[in-house]
Amino acid sequence: MSHHHYHHRNPKALLTPAMHGVLERMARAGHVPLHALTPTQARAAYAAGADVLELPPHPLERVENFAVPARDGFAIPVRLYAPSQAYLPVLVYFHGGGFTIGSIATHDRLCRQLSHLGRCAVLSVDYRLAPEYKFPTAVDDAWDVLLWLTRQGGDHLLDTTRLAVGGDSAGGTLAAVCAVAARDAGIPIALQLLFYPGTAARATHPSHHTFGKGFVLEDTHLDYFFNHYLRTPADREDWRFAPLDGHTESGSQADLTGVAPAWLGLAECDPLVDEGVQYADRLRMAGVPVDLEIYRGVVHEFIKMGRAIPEARQAHADAATALRKALQS
Repeated sequence: MSHHHYHHRNPKALLTPAMHGVLERMARAGHVPLHALTPTQARAAYAAGADVLELPPHPLERVENFAVPARDGFAIPVRLYAPSQAYLPVLVYFHGGGFTIGSIATHDRLCRQLSHLGRCAVLSVDYRLAPEYKFPTAVDDAWDVLLWLTRQGGDHLLDTTRLAVGGDSAGGTLAAVCAVAARDAGIPIALQLLFYPGTAARATHPSHHTFGKGFVLEDTHLDYFFNHYLRTPADREDWRFAPLDGHTESGSQADLTGVAPAWLGLAECDPLVDEGVQYADRLRMAGVPVDLEIYRGVVHEFIKMGRAIPEARQAHADAATALRKALQS
């Protein structure tokens, strides 16, 4: 993809005025960068700022916390959101945070919006984080919750014949991987809802060069997160880390034929924008229906800035429309 901005002399000029204002305020606040903190400190810092620019929490009829057993017996915390007591289709949601930070709590308001606007249940998953739990634990936890849902969802008034998977950033990676695994397992998924997913093995796309510093998600953060998450250099080449260009055990790229239809919402001023567009292209080439939205002038993480950034509210609405259409709810 060769968008005009790759050799933009001043990529900051691409930002919307509101987005520029948010970045200025963040710079003035002078927080220690996440990559200078321990993972525990980084989680706390991210949690402290998570709701600062968020919309107020939308009240919902059902909000329930419980746990789902992982394959090794670990109790994976989940939070179920639903706008009514009715039998509803469900979006399984994986939060972002580079597999190292983030939680159900940091993405609570986003999940409430998606449940309310999408008129569906949302099951938010607290998969285990690195460095305490390295690759592929997050992938396995994500899959174990999806598998549990297909078997036990009915007990929670969930229509397991109408399923979507979704997530932002690293959570988008997990959703994309689950969509491929579901295809292999014969589990029908109606939609994969991907907000600026990470899909590439390496940070080599031009957008990393253009937006890798000064646009919220920095390449130093990616190195920090992935150094905690990946066990070995070989893990980086695994398709479960890099669904775009990673490899399966047989040494080929992941086959995307027959995976769930995709809705992708990308941020223009995001180091991950190129790999998001390329993943959309790979899905299309595999014959998968793809709806791709690129929100102009905004950065990675913008969907959690609904109070300040109109494009965030637009992305919520667009994602919800895709959910309602796919789940017919």
